[in-house]
Amino acid sequence: MTDLRLERKFARDPETVFAFVTRTEHLLDWWGPEGMSVPEHEMDFTKPGPWWSVMVNAEGGRHKVSGEVLSIDPPRAVEFTWGWHDENDARGHESTVRFEVAADGDGGSIFTLIHSGLADEESATNHNMGWTSSLKKLERMA
Repeated sequence: MTDLRLERKFARDPETVFAFVTRTEHLLDWWGPEGMSVPEHEMDFTKPGPWWSVMVNAEGGRHKVSGEVLSIDPPRAVEFTWGWHDENDARGHESTVRFEVAADGDGGSIFTLIHSGLADEESATNHNMGWTSSLKKLERMA
């Protein structure tokens, strides 16, 4: 198993950043790599329970991922499971994602994304590219 850790610094306070990474209306603005839309979803990371999203690329390719929100500790952390679905909607390997938000001491925030339990290095590389692209959209918001 392989883990991925990404960190970003934002000028906004932890409560605002936490809202950006947990509330549906904000998630839809940055969820998925650049060039992808999220036309179908059930995403609310403010409470425990199931979630899913379908990301669609410019060519119409559909990419479904789903999981369960395991824990939430506003405005510090949210953790959820993650599993891609195949073309028959069968869910594959499950990993875990954790978003952590901490004050930076200057009125801003440090956001840490930890994606653990990835199947192998190739999966970690692919997720690193996807999350990095998604976080570029989040950086424009925060």
